[in-house]
Amino acid sequence: MTNPAQQLKRTLNATMLWGLGVGYVISGMYFGWNLGLEKGGTLGMGIATLFIALMYVAFTFSYTELACAIPKAGGAFDYAGRTLGKDLAFFAGMAQNIEFIFAPPAIAFAIGAYFNLFFPQLPVLGIAIAVYIIFTALNISGVKAAATFELVITIMAVGELLLFAGITLPHFDAVHLKKNALPAGWAGIFPSIPFAIWFFLGIEGIANVAEETKNPQRTILKGFGSAIFTLVVLCALTFISSVGVAGWEAVVYTKEGATSDSPLPLALSHIVTNNAFLYHMLITVGLFGLVASFHGIILAAGRSSFEFGRARFAPQWLGKVNHRFQTPSNALIANMVVGIIALLTGKTGEIIILSVFGALTLYIISMIAVIRLRRKEPALERPFKVPFYPLFPFIALILAGISFIAVIVYNFKLGLVYLGLLLISYILFSLFFKKSL
Repeated sequence: MTNPAQQLKRTLNATMLWGLGVGYVISGMYFGWNLGLEKGGTLGMGIATLFIALMYVAFTFSYTELACAIPKAGGAFDYAGRTLGKDLAFFAGMAQNIEFIFAPPAIAFAIGAYFNLFFPQLPVLGIAIAVYIIFTALNISGVKAAATFELVITIMAVGELLLFAGITLPHFDAVHLKKNALPAGWAGIFPSIPFAIWFFLGIEGIANVAEETKNPQRTILKGFGSAIFTLVVLCALTFISSVGVAGWEAVVYTKEGATSDSPLPLALSHIVTNNAFLYHMLITVGLFGLVASFHGIILAAGRSSFEFGRARFAPQWLGKVNHRFQTPSNALIANMVVGIIALLTGKTGEIIILSVFGALTLYIISMIAVIRLRRKEPALERPFKVPFYPLFPFIALILAGISFIAVIVYNFKLGLVYLGLLLISYILFSLFFKKSL
């Protein structure tokens, strides 16, 4: 019988999972993706985004098969452990932790920057640290409260993106899409890949709340499917409506010539004045997109680290559940401490790339796990089976592999840092935890 100190409470339904899935990702629509335009132009970034969207659709359906068959909080860590052994399980779990722990600091900094626009007297870093503490506390208080909050702000963020598209599309001109469409030639597609991934990064976090989901075998499918459909539509709308107003340079560079993390306000500034009501509303409500992703990824990261500790691949205190709230409070607090330390470095761009490395590693190992589990346990009950098997997992595996190579080629030093993190953590695991498993 499972120890009550290691059990999570089932309270989530399909609507809440949709809110979490879209919420994890939606900040990518509001900032960061536009920097890929600087690398590849409209066509280069567009092609990269098309292939990455295909990768995520194939990955999501494949990953859903695993999540429905093995509904555990560890996600890829548990899937790899069941199919590929302890070593690859460790690398899958560690990659997942790196993805989910290093994405929030970058988003927290963006939240601080948004607040600073309205309250210049408040320091960006101070705001970022404050929101870290507030949303970690909210996640500790209970998953239903956290997921309900996530659903509300996600609906508001989606509505804001639809409003933005409704305002900008009447001013769309296809000429703007063709303007300087390939500034670096076809080679510009590859350095655009990390920013295309930022459009979708984090959706796999739905699997990490499987143990807290009512009837997970059916509910996860509904949550994953509706979330990826919503995100693909929003990605296409946001990309076309932003660039179609005045060209890609208009949503990358400010008037002073610096690169910007605020593509939507930049696009809107070509339609309305900076003092217009709609312009201010977009900036204000745009904050909800950042908060949705920040809060949602903190939730997923807590479950990932919790399962790592519960399975004794890391200190066991990470795998303890708060007796009062039945949430993984130790894991949430530990992740917050690491996130704040990362935030203090001020290197948000590099932190995003590290998160992307973790995500791509997770995708590669997970797709191998899908194929391996089919062969190893053909009789396992699978409430959902990926369509067009083995085509979908192979598409996701190949595109994730190509993306990983491209990201490491164009970010070689950060790639070494990432691989160094994996190596050091694996050595510690081998010395202190592996023998006791």
